[in-house]
Amino acid sequence: MPMPIGPAGPEGPESALPQRRLSELAEQAVRCTAACCGAGTTVTDGGDELPTAVTHPDLAGLVSVQLRSGEGPIPAAQERGAPVDAADLLRDERWPEYRALALDSGVRASVTLPFRRSGLTLTLSLFSFRPGSLDDVSCGPAQALGDLATTGLVRDRHYRAALTELDHLGEALRTRPVVDQARGIIMHVLSCDADQAFGLLRRISQTTNRKLSEVSAVLVDTRGRGLERELTTLARRDGE
Repeated sequence: MPMPIGPAGPEGPESALPQRRLSELAEQAVRCTAACCGAGTTVTDGGDELPTAVTHPDLAGLVSVQLRSGEGPIPAAQERGAPVDAADLLRDERWPEYRALALDSGVRASVTLPFRRSGLTLTLSLFSFRPGSLDDVSCGPAQALGDLATTGLVRDRHYRAALTELDHLGEALRTRPVVDQARGIIMHVLSCDADQAFGLLRRISQTTNRKLSEVSAVLVDTRGRGLERELTTLARRDGE
């Protein structure tokens, strides 16, 4: 069963789905690739590393050492955007730390395939005990599986972004009445127009580090009583 690796801590709802996709990709790639003894997957959005997965615990170190040191087939594939092949690690002099750990685990060959979509970079690394046994991987089913997984991750991200936007819209609709009431109170107190009143509300929200709806609720509850001087002072500052 594929093992998740990466940042410590409980898996939250945001990482659960990407983690599952990575695990499924690693497992399916091994099943459809001859001479493959295991696989590892990573995904990054250009900033922090996101969840990763491997099909065998011995491979976790091979992925981790590359992400930690910034050297190895995974970083190279992420940078180039093209497959990086190590046909025989016994004779390959690149990436000494990764090479030594791979040979110590019995891994003689590896290939890392990168997939880029909408700011995400996914890598699929396949490992083998036999040198020269992964030469055709970039033209095989693992390539198609990686394409599908990357498309799925992008779709998942867009879906979550849409849900977040809907939540924000719903919050805005729920708080709109109290914001309108607060704006009306400011218009009455200061004899200003609606745009000026809203600008003042937003200024108070920013300077007090409180939500616009919270500031509005206070104004509505007090009907602006006792706040006339403060509102007038802020309005004068905005006009300067």
